[in-house]
Amino acid sequence: MTNRLRVVVVGGSLGGLFAANMLHRANCDVLVYERVPEELAGRGAGIVTHDELHDALRASGVTVDDSLGIRIPGRRAIAPSGQVTAAYSLPQIVTSWGHLHRLLREAFPKERFMGGHEVIAIEPGTDTTCVRFANGASSSASLVIAADGVRSTIRAQLFPDDKPRYAGYVGWRGMMEESEFSTRAHAELFHDLTFCLLNGEQFLGYPVAGPEDGLMPGKRRYNWVWYRPAAEDGALQDLLTDTSGKRHPDGIPPQLIRPEHVAALRRDAVRLVSPEFAEVAARTKQPFFQPIVDLESSKIVAPGVALIGDAAFVARPHCGMGVTKAAGDAMALTRAIRTNPGDLGRALQAYENERLQFGRFIVDHARRLGSFMRAGQMTSEQRRLHDRYSQGEAVITEFALPPLTSPHPA
Repeated sequence: MTNRLRVVVVGGSLGGLFAANMLHRANCDVLVYERVPEELAGRGAGIVTHDELHDALRASGVTVDDSLGIRIPGRRAIAPSGQVTAAYSLPQIVTSWGHLHRLLREAFPKERFMGGHEVIAIEPGTDTTCVRFANGASSSASLVIAADGVRSTIRAQLFPDDKPRYAGYVGWRGMMEESEFSTRAHAELFHDLTFCLLNGEQFLGYPVAGPEDGLMPGKRRYNWVWYRPAAEDGALQDLLTDTSGKRHPDGIPPQLIRPEHVAALRRDAVRLVSPEFAEVAARTKQPFFQPIVDLESSKIVAPGVALIGDAAFVARPHCGMGVTKAAGDAMALTRAIRTNPGDLGRALQAYENERLQFGRFIVDHARRLGSFMRAGQMTSEQRRLHDRYSQGEAVITEFALPPLTSPHPA
């Protein structure tokens, strides 16, 4: 590129860093603005990686080797009794959000990443778009990339009708230290991606890097998720209300979750899931939950602006594609800019043509996978999907995988 394209990336999470690193390596003049002033690397949960994610990491300047995470040989489904109902061989690398964030931050010039900048508005112009921040600062660029997540301020301004929709259930999550495991639970759970299937719910877990990216035995952690129904006008509102009576409609901070909800979760684990998973729920110090939502955007570009990652589309986490989709967005946007030098409008249209279709497809795919959570009256097709994704074989061959990827019988 002979004339350097000036790019402002709003959001310094994984999607923003993928875009920033790739465009920096495409000789663009890139600045990243993140809302949170402190480091983000200690946040987030586990990530199941795929080949497309590996390609995106390499394109971002990150080396993909055994330091990326933990290699697991396969996946299993177990009944609440602990009995294995299905097992498949599928070698994968599982890692943590924090570990990937550190790798991507290290690949990007430190002086071009600014924390403590919360975007409040954008002002499109003829040739540049101005981004204004809550601290009074502003920044202008030919291209603004909205990587500011599911509650994107930029999307709300440009496309106010495109909003996340609650799916009717929550994902309780936690990280347990490897050293806290009993010998039996460690042997049963720690070496695979394991699903526990119960009526209308799902519990799953796998190992990830520990504190300070620890990958050695004894220094790792176990990442788990338990999907549970919570009616929007009932149980969800109660879960989102802290001890002072304040309601947190967009998600409650873990430390403000009422103790009785955590206690109830642990009691239910003893009653409903396998003994090994019940141990995980009991020994995790601070379980937290996230309302499960999906989001379909009607458009993902405007003059001088591109939406990527969760700002553009949010698929339910069952397909394990959230980070991979954000990385794919960044790759597609970079490719469109490279192949349309000097014509940003054409590049943005090419990007939207490709990723708008894919985003809609992956959201629909994840909704189908989430059919195991359905309750009440169902159409014949909904019943078919519910029955399919309540079975171990279908779960371990289709969940946390790109569509059309098939593992092999163990």
